[in-house]
Amino acid sequence: MIVTFTDFGSDGPYLGQMKAVLAREAPDHAVIDLFTNAPRYNPRAAAYLLAAYAEEFPDDTVFLAVVDPGVGDPARRPAAVQVDGRWFVGPDNGLFNVLAARGTQVAWWDIDWRPTRLSASFHGRDLFAPVAARLACGESPPGTRSELAMRLRPDWPEELAEIIYIDHFGNAMTGARAASLSDTVSVQVRGGRVGRARTFSAVPPGAAFWYENANGLVEIAVNQGRADQALELAVGDRVAFSED
Repeated sequence: MIVTFTDFGSDGPYLGQMKAVLAREAPDHAVIDLFTNAPRYNPRAAAYLLAAYAEEFPDDTVFLAVVDPGVGDPARRPAAVQVDGRWFVGPDNGLFNVLAARGTQVAWWDIDWRPTRLSASFHGRDLFAPVAARLACGESPPGTRSELAMRLRPDWPEELAEIIYIDHFGNAMTGARAASLSDTVSVQVRGGRVGRARTFSAVPPGAAFWYENANGLVEIAVNQGRADQALELAVGDRVAFSED
């Protein structure tokens, strides 16, 4: 399958134009829209989000991932990265950094191929979608193998203690994984402090808490309410962890 991960939004033509290329070039492959509202203009936050959600997809899945505020800049390379059996196609702006750093079998290619028509501002449609379709059809990456160490960003933390995404319900996901945190750890954000609960029903309606979401991330929520409004949260807010 081919999975899209973008900050395009569901309104407007952009996602549809990109999927039209996939339908033309890889008509027998299912296309799943994972995120259409990844952190806008923010490859760093999106990198931690993508890493958390990619693991649930089977081997040979091709992720067409485009969060690309630097599109058109010649310093920003196009990339195809294979991480533990899955493919990722998109800009080399840090979007695949977390995946590659956490992976056990990683190979990185700089995409050298260019289509006849390459707009300055829509590489998702003109460049990345055709390459993703080729990979889904079993072709080799159209580029040059690169040393992984040259592409990773060692200054990025293993866990990102920031809010990276706010969902439809107002829940605020962070870039930190919950597995290593005890039940007695509280999350501090914007001057407030919330304790841990296992589920929404474990706290009264209107109460704020944090929990391990279905993809392993620390997520701040309000039972039957919006954490983003109740706690005035936004993408980029820093969080801290402390024992009660």
